Amino acid sequence: MDVTRDRQGRVRWGVLLCVGWLCGFGGAAVIRAEESRVPDPAPALEWLGLRFPAESMKALRDVAAQHRKGIDAVRQRPVDPARPQTLVFRPWADSVPARFTEGYRWEPPAGVKRPADREALAWMGVAELSALVRARVVSSEELTVLAIERLKRFDGTLHAVVNLTESRALESARRADAEIRAGKWRGPLHGIPYGAKDLLDVQGVPTTWGVGVRSNAVATSDATVISRLEAAGAVLVAKLSLGELAMGDVWFGGKTRNPWAPADGSSGSSAGSASAVAAGLVPFAIGSETLGSIVSPSTVCGVSGLRPTFGRVPRTGAMTLCPSMDKLGVLARSAEDAALVFEVIRGPDGKDLSVAPAGFEWDNRTGISGMRIGVLGGDLRKDKAGWTNHAAVVEWMRGAGAVVEEVTLPPFSGDGLGLILMAEASASFEAWVRDGRMDGLVQQDPGSWPNLFRAARLIPAVEYLEANRGRGELAEAMEAMLARYDAVLAPAWVGETLVFSNYSGHPSVVMPDGAKVGSRPATVCLIGRWFGESAILRVARAWQQGTAWHQARPPGF
Repeated sequence: MDVTRDRQGRVRWGVLLCVGWLCGFGGAAVIRAEESRVPDPAPALEWLGLRFPAESMKALRDVAAQHRKGIDAVRQRPVDPARPQTLVFRPWADSVPARFTEGYRWEPPAGVKRPADREALAWMGVAELSALVRARVVSSEELTVLAIERLKRFDGTLHAVVNLTESRALESARRADAEIRAGKWRGPLHGIPYGAKDLLDVQGVPTTWGVGVRSNAVATSDATVISRLEAAGAVLVAKLSLGELAMGDVWFGGKTRNPWAPADGSSGSSAGSASAVAAGLVPFAIGSETLGSIVSPSTVCGVSGLRPTFGRVPRTGAMTLCPSMDKLGVLARSAEDAALVFEVIRGPDGKDLSVAPAGFEWDNRTGISGMRIGVLGGDLRKDKAGWTNHAAVVEWMRGAGAVVEEVTLPPFSGDGLGLILMAEASASFEAWVRDGRMDGLVQQDPGSWPNLFRAARLIPAVEYLEANRGRGELAEAMEAMLARYDAVLAPAWVGETLVFSNYSGHPSVVMPDGAKVGSRPATVCLIGRWFGESAILRVARAWQQGTAWHQARPPGF
């Protein structure tokens, strides 16, 4: 869950908020004031571009006084941002999930052999490791010990680990080995180590959200996603870093680094998840995205990242940032690995009301012949550093039998969309703004959360609701465009794909697509229609079956 930054370091959410009014009109003093007296509303209305006749202002001020009493009453109530909102974002029609039925079939890879070098196990994917563990050629305990060793060895460089879950992991691994010896195999994740972004609750372990003030906030239960992975036999080895309150890659323990360029950050906010997978510390990790937090670090660190459709994976037990945009997903070595994890974590839990009961049709034996793929050619060509790689993917698609057509995104001005994210995120951390906890965050620059949350108090409810009307129009237009194709190829950062698809709730998968661009891996992404994860993962898997870019290792790891 994240607001990310582009290559120039600019915060991306489609709107810049003026904050000078905060100082000129009372700012924090107004926010924290408890008295019922209402200041003159005229300056605030003028700042919002509203002017009313003088004779109306007296009556307006009296009504505003009543609103202020209501505001004070709301502030007196205990704040529980994890409680589901009564307004739930579900942009699809009720009939849409029914078109995506169940049809999951996975064939384990044949002929997988244990490498002579033990460290080489760290670079194998979930599918390969699963074959070795099931055949009892490699034990879960051996993989778990290796992962913990590597997490400890390289964290001084990467700053990706918030807390190791060593005791829990070893217990889980030994249990997995015993079950497999007894003939009880739970599926492809059984005995496989993984990491989780530290905004997911794990019983008995702190959930820090990347901020020091929560370093002792021990969870009393597991998040739904953690419980499902536990039931599948996966082995949690670490809680991994995220930027403070899911922004960027800076947290209270430092800046999480990119294994390919350790002087640089890993991007965020699924910073530790991307870094740990890219460095061969874990085969897969759970991340989250609000506006770039899986796509961006996957792009920077060169891993395969799946951001599912909004409403695919329950967020129960996860930090709430923006309830109508937060999504949980997977960062892994390959698209196939991401599909194996997605199959386990998807589906309603009866608690997160946004989750739809749509199926997942997955068959790892199929290619892309006959598939229809759109190409955002204009944006791909603008990505000058990566264009050669992107063009090779397009030619491969044609050669593999896909029908390829150039497409464009719907014409839409996204300038007002940022009001939605900022209003909801500010509401999630309203208590932190009023009680001063925001003052303890590491990042305090104008573009960081403390200032942004304060400024968000200037967003009127009327404009927030109107922005959501526009968002509905965008979502429908995006689905109409995407419904003509199985997948659409796009650059991760160039153009409006990242912003539009996050606000519309459509899925995306990032895949490495060529030689490095400068110090970083080269990547491209695929987006699909609502609940169309199987199609975009199918295309990415087929590409990776014939290439080895996703298997590249950063030097020194």
